[in-house]
Amino acid sequence: MTQNILIFGATSGIAEAVARIYAGQGAQLFLVARNAEKLEVVASDLSARGASDVTTFVMDANDTARLPEMQDAAWGKFSRFDVALIAHGTLPDQALCETDTDYAIREFRTNAESVIGCLTGLARRFAGQGSGVIAVIGSVAGDRGRASNYLYGAAKAAVDTFASGLRGRLYKHGVHVLTIKPGFVDTPMTKGLPLPQALVVPAEKVAADIVRAIEKKRDVLYTPWFWRFIMLIILHIPNVVFKRMKL
Repeated sequence: MTQNILIFGATSGIAEAVARIYAGQGAQLFLVARNAEKLEVVASDLSARGASDVTTFVMDANDTARLPEMQDAAWGKFSRFDVALIAHGTLPDQALCETDTDYAIREFRTNAESVIGCLTGLARRFAGQGSGVIAVIGSVAGDRGRASNYLYGAAKAAVDTFASGLRGRLYKHGVHVLTIKPGFVDTPMTKGLPLPQALVVPAEKVAADIVRAIEKKRDVLYTPWFWRFIMLIILHIPNVVFKRMKL
């Protein structure tokens, strides 16, 4: 049976890798992103890879007033969806967040508020159809605030908590919610960052983990798998020690 897949933030590295897997399975895709030119390039590539239908919708994630319009267009096109993936986001400059309040608020809005707005709208649609999986990309950074990126971590923590509550609410409607917590992924967003290369993985690896977790209806996915244990250790470091660490 052909699957209908909605991807919000479809031009991001991880989202595009996920879309390629579904395209190879012959899925019908509804792609949402803010960059019209890049979105069309991605759509053409997915059609060439085997997607049975690719529809695009251009909007900025922060333009939450257009979310109902986007959802009307998506459900008007395919009538129902098996999977929705929310994958948009930015990586804020933490130092700038500490000196520019407006910038900090904008970045939090992009990484938390706009995601929550999208989840809220999708929840109503999926509850109405009584099936499907809503997957949202968070981050291991949301597990504990670190001095080097606590604005980003706070936004991802908000998404994590919201998704946890939404998971409980939608369970009785036959809808599953998956929270995805990637570690360091080789994407344009992380290009040039001083990351420990032994822990950096390709987006294709993370995408395969995501598709598998969706199929198995997992609640939370740490990807790659070892991040679950890394974060378990980090969570148990006493505050008196943790606040002195250069993380």
